[in-house]
Amino acid sequence: MTPPIQHITQTDKNYPSSINAYLDADTPETIWARGNLDLLTCRQNDTDEGALWAIFCSSKCPGEIILKAHDLAQEFKNKGIPTIGGFHSPIEKECLRVLLRGSQPIIICPARSIENMRIKTEWKKPLSQDRLLILSIFDKKPHQTAIMANKRNIFVAALASKVLIAHAAEDSKTLEFAKTILKWGKPVYTFDSSYNQALGQLGVQPYSEENNG
Repeated sequence: MTPPIQHITQTDKNYPSSINAYLDADTPETIWARGNLDLLTCRQNDTDEGALWAIFCSSKCPGEIILKAHDLAQEFKNKGIPTIGGFHSPIEKECLRVLLRGSQPIIICPARSIENMRIKTEWKKPLSQDRLLILSIFDKKPHQTAIMANKRNIFVAALASKVLIAHAAEDSKTLEFAKTILKWGKPVYTFDSSYNQALGQLGVQPYSEENNG
């Protein structure tokens, strides 16, 4: 049975405190949620063990990055690393496909309302196992837009302990997004690759397994 949608307001005990710390005036009044709300508060810390990782990647990226992202998803699955993301770009979707085969917590944040949203077949089992949470900061507007996607990405990054940007092309929206997150002082990582020089020049750290403790 699919769990019902719950509304979380800023006065509710389940509302994540980290959101206001990063978003300030842009903190959403309401979050719509379907799944295990305990995932909002469990294991979201700044320690290596149990840190909640956000995964982002541009829609188009080199084959080398695709392979690294797939290996990262396997690593997170095997280590049981809690993960959050919009999982919208092709690489993000592939990462989610791998992660769903594991047993770790996953938080999915669509850039649209989740009311009347069809629950994908592959999401139903982890929902029933209380290891999946679907979150949205949007009301009943049905169609995703670029503005909504950006707001969703900022929300995801604010919830996460650490951020992994697999790839961001030069002069891309993903690169601008990286600048915003770095200003927060939150740990941001990317793969060590010549294709990620733009991220490295911003101060994004190269990712290694040691980042997971």
